[in-house]
Amino acid sequence: MSVMLEHQDLKEASTRSLVAVVAIMIASAFAFTLATAPFAKLLGEHAGAVPAAFHGLAAFLFLFIGTIGLYLGWRLLTGRIRAFADLQLLAVVAATCSLIAIVFGNWLYIYYRAPVPESPRSYFVKNLPEIHGIFFEFKEFGALFTLPLTVVAAFILWKYGAQVLERPWLRYTVAVLMGLAFFYLLIAFGLGAAVTKLRPA
Repeated sequence: MSVMLEHQDLKEASTRSLVAVVAIMIASAFAFTLATAPFAKLLGEHAGAVPAAFHGLAAFLFLFIGTIGLYLGWRLLTGRIRAFADLQLLAVVAATCSLIAIVFGNWLYIYYRAPVPESPRSYFVKNLPEIHGIFFEFKEFGALFTLPLTVVAAFILWKYGAQVLERPWLRYTVAVLMGLAFFYLLIAFGLGAAVTKLRPA
């Protein structure tokens, strides 16, 4: 009986600690950003400044969370995970960050695809069509894969709970889903950061 209570206490403490770490990371990112850049400079003067700022923030947080999720997914794959409750929570947070990044990214595409000569799309199609084809057409749709991958991983982790640890095919499935989500996240993040330097929306 005491062993079961001790296990439950560890699970709750582990989840609380992960929530605290994520909250501290978010607060630190905001504090550092606001302390080092004037707000007007942070957002910029271009039309898509607000969605770009929130899209970048969500993508940056997703990259942090995705990296931790990739590590925990690897531990799950090898059968040596101790922080299973953390992985459950992390999968939900990753799916949420993916959704937020996609929503703001799609909002940002309104400015990117604006039918005016000054828009980034018009500029790239005219001057660098390869950049448009790879950095946007591929990135735009590749990034969307992160949402269903993280949602399915979170669903499996919460639906089956501790059974995931006992069934190898469930462990492998979740680990592969987390790995693929990180792969698509990394490609979208890298291409998005690169194109922002070339021509902001």
